Amino acid sequence: MSKNAKLKRSLGLPLVALYGLGNILGAGIYVLVGKVAGFAGASTTLAFLIAMTTAAFTAFSYMELAGRYPVSASVSVYLHKAFGKRWLSILIGLAMVGGGIASAAALAQGFAGYLSSFVAVPTVIASVGLLMVLGVLAIKGIGESAKAAALFTLVEVFGLLLIIWFGRAAFAQVDTGSVFTIDAKVGVGGIIAGAFLAFYAFIGFEDMVNVAEEAKNPRKTLPIAILFSLVASTALYLLVVIVSTTIVSPAELAKSEAPLTLVFERSGASNVIVLSFIGMIAAINGVIVQIIMGSRILYGLAKQGWLTSKLATIHSDHKTPVTATLVVLGMMIIGTVVLPLVSLAQLTSLLVLSIFTLVNASLIAVKKRAEKHQGYVTVPLFVPYIGTILCVCTLIYQLYSWV
Repeated sequence: MSKNAKLKRSLGLPLVALYGLGNILGAGIYVLVGKVAGFAGASTTLAFLIAMTTAAFTAFSYMELAGRYPVSASVSVYLHKAFGKRWLSILIGLAMVGGGIASAAALAQGFAGYLSSFVAVPTVIASVGLLMVLGVLAIKGIGESAKAAALFTLVEVFGLLLIIWFGRAAFAQVDTGSVFTIDAKVGVGGIIAGAFLAFYAFIGFEDMVNVAEEAKNPRKTLPIAILFSLVASTALYLLVVIVSTTIVSPAELAKSEAPLTLVFERSGASNVIVLSFIGMIAAINGVIVQIIMGSRILYGLAKQGWLTSKLATIHSDHKTPVTATLVVLGMMIIGTVVLPLVSLAQLTSLLVLSIFTLVNASLIAVKKRAEKHQGYVTVPLFVPYIGTILCVCTLIYQLYSWV
Protein backbone atom coordinates (compact mmCIF):
# COMPACT_ATOMS: atom_id res chain seq x y z
CA MET A 1 0.00 0.00 0.00
CA SER A 2 1.16 3.54 -0.70
CA LYS A 3 -0.10 7.05 0.04
CA ASN A 4 2.16 8.73 -2.51
CA ALA A 5 1.42 6.65 -5.62
CA LYS A 6 -0.65 8.11 -8.46
CA LEU A 7 -3.71 6.69 -10.13
CA LYS A 8 -3.08 5.06 -13.50
CA ARG A 9 -4.22 6.97 -16.61
CA SER A 10 -5.66 4.14 -18.70
CA LEU A 11 -9.05 5.42 -19.93
CA GLY A 12 -9.51 6.77 -23.45
CA LEU A 13 -12.63 8.46 -24.86
CA PRO A 14 -14.52 5.26 -25.83
CA LEU A 15 -14.11 3.71 -22.36
CA VAL A 16 -15.07 6.92 -20.54
CA ALA A 17 -18.12 7.44 -22.79
CA LEU A 18 -19.34 3.86 -22.39
CA TYR A 19 -18.58 4.02 -18.66
CA GLY A 20 -20.91 7.01 -18.33
CA LEU A 21 -23.60 5.70 -20.67
CA GLY A 22 -23.66 2.37 -18.88
CA ASN A 23 -24.15 4.06 -15.54
CA ILE A 24 -27.03 6.18 -16.85
CA LEU A 25 -28.80 3.23 -18.49
CA GLY A 26 -28.26 0.88 -15.58
CA ALA A 27 -29.49 3.41 -13.05
CA GLY A 28 -32.84 4.00 -14.62
CA ILE A 29 -34.70 2.37 -17.43
CA TYR A 30 -34.16 -1.27 -16.47
CA VAL A 31 -34.90 -0.80 -12.79
CA LEU A 32 -37.30 2.14 -12.39
CA VAL A 33 -39.46 2.56 -15.50
CA GLY A 34 -42.30 0.71 -13.79
CA LYS A 35 -42.04 2.76 -10.61
CA VAL A 36 -42.12 6.02 -12.59
CA ALA A 37 -45.23 4.78 -14.43
CA GLY A 38 -46.84 4.15 -11.05
CA PHE A 39 -46.58 7.89 -10.27
CA ALA A 40 -47.03 9.47 -13.70
CA GLY A 41 -49.49 7.06 -15.33
CA ALA A 42 -50.14 7.80 -19.01
CA SER A 43 -47.85 10.84 -18.69
CA THR A 44 -44.76 8.72 -18.05
CA THR A 45 -43.06 9.91 -21.26
CA LEU A 46 -43.68 13.53 -20.23
CA ALA A 47 -42.16 12.81 -16.81
CA PHE A 48 -39.02 11.48 -18.50
CA LEU A 49 -38.86 14.56 -20.75
CA ILE A 50 -39.03 16.88 -17.73
CA ALA A 51 -36.30 14.90 -15.97
CA MET A 52 -34.13 14.93 -19.09
CA THR A 53 -34.44 18.69 -19.49
CA THR A 54 -33.43 19.27 -15.87
CA ALA A 55 -30.45 16.95 -16.23
CA ALA A 56 -29.36 18.38 -19.60
CA PHE A 57 -28.65 21.93 -18.42
CA THR A 58 -26.60 20.61 -15.50
CA ALA A 59 -24.75 18.24 -17.84
CA PHE A 60 -23.65 21.25 -19.92
CA SER A 61 -22.34 22.93 -16.76
CA TYR A 62 -20.41 19.75 -15.92
CA MET A 63 -18.90 19.73 -19.40
CA GLU A 64 -17.25 23.11 -18.86
CA LEU A 65 -16.23 22.47 -15.25
CA ALA A 66 -14.72 19.09 -16.12
CA GLY A 67 -12.50 20.81 -18.66
CA ARG A 68 -11.51 23.54 -16.20
CA TYR A 69 -10.70 21.26 -13.24
CA PRO A 70 -10.00 17.66 -14.34
CA VAL A 71 -9.41 16.11 -10.90
CA SER A 72 -10.91 13.47 -8.59
CA ALA A 73 -13.38 14.74 -5.96
CA SER A 74 -14.57 16.92 -8.82
CA VAL A 75 -17.62 18.66 -7.35
CA SER A 76 -15.84 19.42 -4.08
CA VAL A 77 -13.04 21.05 -6.07
CA TYR A 78 -15.53 22.99 -8.23
CA LEU A 79 -17.17 24.39 -5.09
CA HIS A 80 -13.83 25.23 -3.51
CA LYS A 81 -12.71 27.09 -6.64
CA ALA A 82 -16.01 28.99 -6.74
CA PHE A 83 -16.65 29.80 -3.09
CA GLY A 84 -13.47 28.92 -1.18
CA LYS A 85 -15.46 27.22 1.62
CA ARG A 86 -13.69 24.06 2.71
CA TRP A 87 -16.60 22.87 4.87
CA LEU A 88 -19.01 23.18 1.93
CA SER A 89 -16.69 21.23 -0.35
CA ILE A 90 -16.35 18.42 2.19
CA LEU A 91 -20.10 18.34 2.85
CA ILE A 92 -21.02 18.11 -0.82
CA GLY A 93 -18.29 15.55 -1.49
CA LEU A 94 -19.75 13.35 1.23
CA ALA A 95 -23.27 13.97 -0.11
CA MET A 96 -22.12 12.71 -3.50
CA VAL A 97 -20.71 9.60 -1.90
CA GLY A 98 -24.02 9.18 -0.07
CA GLY A 99 -25.92 9.48 -3.35
CA GLY A 100 -23.69 6.86 -4.93
CA ILE A 101 -24.15 4.54 -1.97
CA ALA A 102 -27.96 4.87 -2.14
CA SER A 103 -27.91 4.40 -5.92
CA ALA A 104 -25.80 1.24 -5.78
CA ALA A 105 -27.98 -0.17 -3.00
CA ALA A 106 -31.08 0.43 -5.16
CA LEU A 107 -29.46 -1.13 -8.22
CA ALA A 108 -28.39 -4.17 -6.21
CA GLN A 109 -32.04 -4.69 -5.31
CA GLY A 110 -32.99 -4.22 -8.97
CA PHE A 111 -30.50 -6.95 -9.81
CA ALA A 112 -32.21 -9.23 -7.30
CA GLY A 113 -35.58 -8.52 -8.93
CA TYR A 114 -34.38 -9.67 -12.35
CA LEU A 115 -32.47 -12.60 -10.83
CA SER A 116 -35.77 -13.88 -9.39
CA SER A 117 -36.82 -14.65 -12.99
CA PHE A 118 -34.19 -17.40 -12.96
CA VAL A 119 -33.97 -18.59 -9.38
CA ALA A 120 -35.64 -17.77 -6.07
CA VAL A 121 -32.97 -16.06 -3.99
CA PRO A 122 -33.79 -13.71 -1.09
CA THR A 123 -33.28 -10.07 -2.15
CA VAL A 124 -30.83 -9.38 0.68
CA ILE A 125 -28.59 -12.34 -0.15
CA ALA A 126 -28.57 -11.59 -3.89
CA SER A 127 -27.90 -7.86 -3.50
CA VAL A 128 -25.21 -8.21 -0.81
CA GLY A 129 -23.49 -10.99 -2.74
CA LEU A 130 -23.41 -8.83 -5.87
CA LEU A 131 -21.88 -5.89 -3.99
CA MET A 132 -19.11 -8.04 -2.52
CA VAL A 133 -18.14 -9.56 -5.88
CA LEU A 134 -18.08 -6.18 -7.63
CA GLY A 135 -16.11 -4.64 -4.76
CA VAL A 136 -13.32 -7.13 -5.45
CA LEU A 137 -13.41 -6.22 -9.16
CA ALA A 138 -13.20 -2.50 -8.37
CA ILE A 139 -10.14 -3.04 -6.15
CA LYS A 140 -8.44 -5.10 -8.85
CA GLY A 141 -8.14 -2.11 -11.19
CA ILE A 142 -9.85 0.77 -12.98
CA GLY A 143 -8.89 -0.64 -16.37
CA GLU A 144 -10.54 -3.98 -15.63
CA SER A 145 -13.59 -2.28 -14.10
CA ALA A 146 -14.03 0.19 -16.97
CA LYS A 147 -13.64 -2.52 -19.61
CA ALA A 148 -16.23 -4.66 -17.83
CA ALA A 149 -18.52 -1.62 -17.62
CA ALA A 150 -18.03 -0.90 -21.35
CA LEU A 151 -18.88 -4.50 -22.28
CA PHE A 152 -21.94 -4.47 -20.04
CA THR A 153 -23.03 -1.16 -21.60
CA LEU A 154 -23.07 -2.70 -25.06
CA VAL A 155 -25.24 -5.52 -23.69
CA GLU A 156 -27.61 -2.97 -22.10
CA VAL A 157 -27.95 -1.03 -25.35
CA PHE A 158 -28.62 -4.27 -27.23
CA GLY A 159 -31.41 -5.11 -24.77
CA LEU A 160 -33.09 -1.71 -25.24
CA LEU A 161 -32.80 -2.01 -29.02
CA LEU A 162 -34.48 -5.42 -28.80
CA ILE A 163 -37.43 -3.89 -26.94
CA ILE A 164 -37.68 -1.03 -29.44
CA TRP A 165 -37.55 -3.45 -32.39
CA PHE A 166 -40.07 -6.00 -31.12
CA GLY A 167 -42.37 -3.25 -29.83
CA ARG A 168 -42.06 -1.03 -32.92
CA ALA A 169 -45.76 -1.48 -33.72
CA ALA A 170 -46.45 0.73 -30.69
CA PHE A 171 -45.16 3.82 -32.51
CA ALA A 172 -48.03 3.60 -35.01
CA GLN A 173 -50.52 3.71 -32.12
CA VAL A 174 -49.06 6.78 -30.40
CA ASP A 175 -50.61 10.20 -30.79
CA THR A 176 -47.67 12.63 -30.62
CA GLY A 177 -49.79 15.27 -28.94
CA SER A 178 -50.74 12.86 -26.14
CA VAL A 179 -47.09 12.78 -25.02
CA PHE A 180 -47.53 16.29 -23.64
CA THR A 181 -51.00 15.68 -22.19
CA ILE A 182 -51.46 15.52 -18.43
CA ASP A 183 -53.04 12.28 -17.24
CA ALA A 184 -56.11 13.43 -15.28
CA LYS A 185 -55.85 10.39 -13.00
CA VAL A 186 -52.47 11.51 -11.58
CA GLY A 187 -52.55 15.27 -12.22
CA VAL A 188 -49.56 17.62 -12.20
CA GLY A 189 -48.46 16.28 -8.81
CA GLY A 190 -48.16 12.74 -10.15
CA ILE A 191 -46.16 13.89 -13.16
CA ILE A 192 -43.72 15.89 -11.03
CA ALA A 193 -43.36 12.97 -8.62
CA GLY A 194 -42.69 10.72 -11.61
CA ALA A 195 -40.20 13.22 -13.04
CA PHE A 196 -38.42 13.39 -9.69
CA LEU A 197 -38.02 9.61 -9.71
CA ALA A 198 -37.21 9.56 -13.46
CA PHE A 199 -34.45 12.07 -12.79
CA TYR A 200 -32.64 9.17 -11.11
CA ALA A 201 -32.62 7.52 -14.52
CA PHE A 202 -30.52 10.33 -16.00
CA ILE A 203 -27.87 10.63 -13.33
CA GLY A 204 -24.54 9.06 -14.12
CA PHE A 205 -22.83 11.65 -16.29
CA GLU A 206 -21.68 13.41 -13.12
CA ASP A 207 -19.83 10.26 -12.05
CA MET A 208 -17.66 10.37 -15.15
CA VAL A 209 -15.74 13.42 -13.95
CA ASN A 210 -14.48 11.52 -10.91
CA VAL A 211 -12.20 9.38 -13.09
CA ALA A 212 -10.47 12.52 -14.44
CA GLU A 213 -7.10 11.47 -13.00
CA GLU A 214 -7.40 8.09 -14.72
CA ALA A 215 -8.48 9.46 -18.13
CA LYS A 216 -6.20 10.33 -21.02
CA ASN A 217 -6.41 14.00 -22.04
CA PRO A 218 -9.30 14.65 -19.58
CA ARG A 219 -9.90 18.31 -20.57
CA LYS A 220 -11.10 17.09 -23.97
CA THR A 221 -12.20 13.54 -23.21
CA LEU A 222 -14.62 14.27 -20.36
CA PRO A 223 -16.81 16.96 -22.01
CA ILE A 224 -17.23 14.91 -25.21
CA ALA A 225 -18.01 11.74 -23.23
CA ILE A 226 -20.63 13.57 -21.12
CA LEU A 227 -22.39 14.90 -24.22
CA PHE A 228 -22.37 11.52 -25.94
CA SER A 229 -23.77 9.66 -22.93
CA LEU A 230 -26.58 12.20 -22.39
CA VAL A 231 -27.72 12.25 -26.04
CA ALA A 232 -27.57 8.47 -26.45
CA SER A 233 -29.40 7.71 -23.20
CA THR A 234 -32.16 10.27 -23.92
CA ALA A 235 -32.89 8.81 -27.36
CA LEU A 236 -33.00 5.25 -26.04
CA TYR A 237 -35.12 6.19 -23.00
CA LEU A 238 -37.84 8.01 -24.89
CA LEU A 239 -38.25 5.22 -27.44
CA VAL A 240 -38.35 2.51 -24.76
CA VAL A 241 -40.79 4.45 -22.55
CA ILE A 242 -43.19 5.00 -25.47
CA VAL A 243 -43.08 1.29 -26.32
CA SER A 244 -43.45 0.23 -22.68
CA THR A 245 -46.43 2.43 -21.78
CA THR A 246 -48.21 1.61 -25.05
CA ILE A 247 -47.84 -2.17 -24.82
CA VAL A 248 -48.33 -2.50 -21.04
CA SER A 249 -50.58 -0.36 -18.86
CA PRO A 250 -48.78 1.91 -16.37
CA ALA A 251 -50.52 0.12 -13.48
CA GLU A 252 -49.12 -3.25 -14.58
CA LEU A 253 -45.66 -1.81 -15.12
CA ALA A 254 -45.70 -0.37 -11.61
CA LYS A 255 -46.36 -3.79 -10.06
CA SER A 256 -43.63 -5.64 -11.98
CA GLU A 257 -40.25 -6.44 -10.41
CA ALA A 258 -38.80 -6.91 -13.92
CA PRO A 259 -40.76 -4.33 -15.97
CA LEU A 260 -38.87 -4.53 -19.25
CA THR A 261 -39.09 -8.32 -19.25
CA LEU A 262 -42.88 -7.89 -19.06
CA VAL A 263 -42.82 -5.39 -21.95
CA PHE A 264 -40.67 -7.72 -24.03
CA GLU A 265 -43.07 -10.60 -23.38
CA ARG A 266 -46.15 -8.54 -24.33
CA SER A 267 -44.44 -7.43 -27.55
CA GLY A 268 -44.68 -11.03 -28.73
CA ALA A 269 -40.98 -11.86 -28.46
CA SER A 270 -39.85 -15.37 -27.60
CA ASN A 271 -37.09 -16.18 -25.12
CA VAL A 272 -38.14 -13.29 -22.84
CA ILE A 273 -35.72 -14.58 -20.23
CA VAL A 274 -33.02 -12.82 -22.27
CA LEU A 275 -34.34 -9.46 -21.03
CA SER A 276 -34.13 -10.58 -17.40
CA PHE A 277 -30.49 -11.48 -17.99
CA ILE A 278 -29.79 -8.12 -19.61
CA GLY A 279 -31.62 -6.37 -16.76
CA MET A 280 -29.22 -8.06 -14.35
CA ILE A 281 -26.27 -6.90 -16.45
CA ALA A 282 -27.60 -3.32 -16.40
CA ALA A 283 -27.85 -3.30 -12.62
CA ILE A 284 -24.37 -4.82 -12.29
CA ASN A 285 -22.95 -2.12 -14.53
CA GLY A 286 -24.54 0.66 -12.52
CA VAL A 287 -23.19 -0.75 -9.27
CA ILE A 288 -19.64 -1.01 -10.64
CA VAL A 289 -19.68 2.64 -11.64
CA GLN A 290 -21.06 3.79 -8.27
CA ILE A 291 -18.37 1.87 -6.38
CA ILE A 292 -15.71 3.52 -8.53
CA MET A 293 -17.32 6.97 -8.15
CA GLY A 294 -17.72 6.85 -4.38
CA SER A 295 -14.23 5.57 -3.74
CA ARG A 296 -12.64 8.17 -6.06
CA ILE A 297 -14.43 11.01 -4.29
CA LEU A 298 -13.24 9.82 -0.87
CA TYR A 299 -9.76 9.39 -2.32
CA GLY A 300 -9.87 12.89 -3.83
CA LEU A 301 -11.06 14.49 -0.58
CA ALA A 302 -8.31 12.73 1.34
CA LYS A 303 -5.74 13.77 -1.26
CA GLN A 304 -6.82 17.40 -0.80
CA GLY A 305 -6.16 16.95 2.93
CA TRP A 306 -9.86 17.33 3.80
CA LEU A 307 -10.35 13.78 5.13
CA THR A 308 -8.10 11.27 6.86
CA SER A 309 -5.05 10.38 4.77
CA LYS A 310 -5.88 6.67 5.18
CA LEU A 311 -8.56 7.09 2.50
CA ALA A 312 -5.84 8.18 0.04
CA THR A 313 -4.07 4.83 0.36
CA ILE A 314 -3.32 3.31 -3.05
CA HIS A 315 -2.90 -0.44 -3.56
CA SER A 316 0.74 -1.02 -4.50
CA ASP A 317 -0.07 -3.55 -7.25
CA HIS A 318 -3.47 -2.52 -8.60
CA LYS A 319 -3.02 1.28 -8.20
CA THR A 320 -6.58 1.70 -6.87
CA PRO A 321 -7.80 3.47 -3.68
CA VAL A 322 -8.35 0.29 -1.69
CA THR A 323 -9.31 1.74 1.71
CA ALA A 324 -11.81 4.18 0.20
CA THR A 325 -13.32 1.34 -1.87
CA LEU A 326 -13.82 -0.85 1.20
CA VAL A 327 -15.49 1.99 3.14
CA VAL A 328 -17.91 2.72 0.28
CA LEU A 329 -18.66 -0.96 -0.20
CA GLY A 330 -19.50 -1.42 3.48
CA MET A 331 -21.96 1.49 3.40
CA MET A 332 -23.62 0.13 0.24
CA ILE A 333 -24.20 -3.22 1.91
CA ILE A 334 -25.84 -1.50 4.89
CA GLY A 335 -28.05 0.59 2.55
CA THR A 336 -29.34 -2.33 0.51
CA VAL A 337 -30.19 -4.27 3.68
CA VAL A 338 -32.02 -1.39 5.41
CA LEU A 339 -34.01 0.59 2.76
CA PRO A 340 -36.49 -0.37 -0.03
CA LEU A 341 -35.76 0.38 -3.70
CA VAL A 342 -38.06 3.39 -4.23
CA SER A 343 -36.84 5.08 -1.04
CA LEU A 344 -33.24 4.59 -2.14
CA ALA A 345 -33.97 6.06 -5.57
CA GLN A 346 -35.79 9.05 -4.07
CA LEU A 347 -32.94 9.65 -1.63
CA THR A 348 -30.46 9.51 -4.51
CA SER A 349 -32.49 12.01 -6.54
CA LEU A 350 -32.78 14.36 -3.56
CA LEU A 351 -29.03 14.33 -2.90
CA VAL A 352 -28.05 14.60 -6.55
CA LEU A 353 -30.47 17.46 -7.28
CA SER A 354 -29.02 19.37 -4.32
CA ILE A 355 -25.52 18.76 -5.65
CA PHE A 356 -26.51 19.78 -9.18
CA THR A 357 -27.90 23.05 -7.84
CA LEU A 358 -24.53 23.88 -6.29
CA VAL A 359 -22.60 22.75 -9.38
CA ASN A 360 -24.56 25.18 -11.53
CA ALA A 361 -24.04 27.92 -8.93
CA SER A 362 -20.29 27.16 -8.94
CA LEU A 363 -20.04 27.65 -12.68
CA ILE A 364 -21.92 30.95 -12.40
CA ALA A 365 -19.42 32.18 -9.79
CA VAL A 366 -16.39 30.99 -11.78
CA LYS A 367 -17.60 32.52 -15.06
CA LYS A 368 -18.42 35.85 -13.42
CA ARG A 369 -14.82 36.07 -12.20
CA ALA A 370 -13.76 35.56 -15.83
CA GLU A 371 -11.06 33.06 -14.90
CA LYS A 372 -8.88 31.86 -17.75
CA HIS A 373 -10.37 28.70 -19.24
CA GLN A 374 -8.09 26.05 -20.75
CA GLY A 375 -10.83 23.48 -21.19
CA TYR A 376 -12.42 22.18 -24.36
CA VAL A 377 -16.02 23.41 -23.92
CA THR A 378 -17.46 26.78 -22.87
CA VAL A 379 -21.20 27.24 -22.30
CA PRO A 380 -23.17 30.54 -22.19
CA LEU A 381 -23.85 32.01 -18.74
CA PHE A 382 -27.61 31.43 -19.06
CA VAL A 383 -27.03 27.64 -19.03
CA PRO A 384 -26.00 27.34 -15.34
CA TYR A 385 -28.69 29.90 -14.40
CA ILE A 386 -31.43 27.80 -15.99
CA GLY A 387 -29.90 24.63 -14.54
CA THR A 388 -30.02 26.15 -11.06
CA ILE A 389 -33.65 27.26 -11.43
CA LEU A 390 -34.82 23.86 -12.74
CA CYS A 391 -33.07 21.93 -9.98
CA VAL A 392 -34.36 24.24 -7.22
CA CYS A 393 -37.94 24.17 -8.51
CA THR A 394 -37.96 20.36 -8.74
CA LEU A 395 -36.54 20.08 -5.22
CA ILE A 396 -39.02 22.53 -3.70
CA TYR A 397 -42.02 20.93 -5.37
CA GLN A 398 -40.99 17.44 -4.32
CA LEU A 399 -40.22 18.43 -0.73
CA TYR A 400 -43.57 20.27 -0.55
CA SER A 401 -45.42 17.18 -1.80
CA TRP A 402 -43.79 15.05 0.90
CA VAL A 403 -45.00 17.48 3.58
